[in-house]
Amino acid sequence: MSSRLVAGPLALIAAGGVVAGPLLETGLPAPPQQWVFIVLVLPLPMLGWLLAVRRPELRYGWLLLAAALALGLSVFGTGLSARGEAHVVTTALGSLGAVFYGLTWIFVPLLFPDGRLPSRRWRPVAWISGGAIALHAGGILALGYNPYHPPSGAPSATELAGALAGAAGQFVTWIMAVIVLCGLVVRWRRSGRAERGQYAWMVGGMVATAAGAVLLSLFQFGGPQYGAAGVVGLLAVVGSFPAAIGVAVVRHRLLDVRVGLRGSRLHLVFDLRPTVDEVLSDLGTALEDTPEPVEQLARLAAAVRNGLDLRWAAVTLADGTRVVSGEQQGPAVLELPVRGGRIECGPRDTGPLTRVDRRLLEALAVPAGLAIQSAGLVTRLVNAQEAERRRIERNIHDGVQQQLVALIAGLELARATGAGPAVLAGLREQARQTLADLRELAAGIHPSALSQGGLVEAVEERCSRLPVRTTVTSPPSLRARRFADQVEGAMYFTVSEAVANALKHAAAATIEVHLEQDGGRLRATVADDGKGFDPGAPARRGLATLADRLDALGGSLTVDSEPGKGTRVNAWVPVDG
Repeated sequence: MSSRLVAGPLALIAAGGVVAGPLLETGLPAPPQQWVFIVLVLPLPMLGWLLAVRRPELRYGWLLLAAALALGLSVFGTGLSARGEAHVVTTALGSLGAVFYGLTWIFVPLLFPDGRLPSRRWRPVAWISGGAIALHAGGILALGYNPYHPPSGAPSATELAGALAGAAGQFVTWIMAVIVLCGLVVRWRRSGRAERGQYAWMVGGMVATAAGAVLLSLFQFGGPQYGAAGVVGLLAVVGSFPAAIGVAVVRHRLLDVRVGLRGSRLHLVFDLRPTVDEVLSDLGTALEDTPEPVEQLARLAAAVRNGLDLRWAAVTLADGTRVVSGEQQGPAVLELPVRGGRIECGPRDTGPLTRVDRRLLEALAVPAGLAIQSAGLVTRLVNAQEAERRRIERNIHDGVQQQLVALIAGLELARATGAGPAVLAGLREQARQTLADLRELAAGIHPSALSQGGLVEAVEERCSRLPVRTTVTSPPSLRARRFADQVEGAMYFTVSEAVANALKHAAAATIEVHLEQDGGRLRATVADDGKGFDPGAPARRGLATLADRLDALGGSLTVDSEPGKGTRVNAWVPVDG
């Protein structure tokens, strides 16, 4: 939005000066050459505005706007002078013509096509050129030159100094323009097939501009004898670059601008590559409307492919899950590591990936990482749920089911043999044991103490059966509090897994469990005095699954440990009040 607020007024001022200046100079009806001048120059502020608004991260659009503004104000100042206005303002406006010539002769071709120097070696040329342009404009301002009000009498010392400064600045500007033209020709010869047409038109535009400048120097515009040659020279100077850039846009998709027809009607379609904000907005909407993790990865890969105009793009998770948008052919030309995976980019349909493309991809890193992390979290939770289902199925099959089969067989045998009280008593005890085992199995799924007494009571009941000294502390107010089932279940199983790890892996002699509610968070801490471990080692699968479970609830799990100094597991989830 800020680029629109700045670029719009600048383009309007430039276009207004281009139109008003010639009409003020000749009045109405204006001669044909003035209308030709206006038509040839107006595309410059229009193209500068379009690029500055749609691609504000590129400097080239702003450069074209600056050149158009300098030309528009200069032409407007000339028009005011023709109307008899001869003062400092008109002279200052007229001096901006030197700025326009310097920008178009040097910086427009030098910074082609993305607004950046070709390399660091061109920095001295840019600095010297900037100084020469300023010297040229300052000399014109000090001289006070006005084509419609020439000075009378002998020039003053200030006017002489201005004339010398302007001439020196103009001479250096010409030298720098020749150097830039040579460099542009070299870049054209070295460019790839996709960019060669763009550079060719820019070289042609610069040659035409130089030829027009020569004509202007030899045949002054408006002179009684060589007016036609002056008109041709002026039109070549002001119109060659806009025409060259326009052709490069239409025929060679310069700066990813495409112009064409839409539908059956004649419409100009400026199909610019989307901006970073547009890609992020579209990606956010697509991810919100797509709950399935694999589909989210597909939408992410499609957004990267469309945003960078790639032949294909792929998103890969850390576990190897990979989704490709487009038809992959050949290796990736660019890879970007993101949180939980990476993004792979194939080649572009036209030309190589530029620095602007890399910046757009880096801007996608944060939302892409969140989408990849979300998809990976959902996948791990689904896998954990499936593993838990298989564990329960295995426990039922290997434990309670076998006991029930044995009990049924015993009952059938007792009925067939007319067994006595002793056999029936044994079968009854076997049935009681099966019932107890079934209750234990159900408690492993969701403890009855947790359903009946709450989190604190369930944790105390769990820790009371441990073979080592275990203490459970919590504020009295927390014992009566109840939370959502998923919150209580997640915290209970986190504590259970942590104390189980302390017994099985840490050889702990003392375990301390602390529960509290603080700042909208329900916290659980399990600390032991065991042998500890290196947190940088691969995470234990049980804690990784629990961390995913807490993460899905908006919480987190961290483990602090060091060999020989015990382990502390910290977990929390957000709760109301």
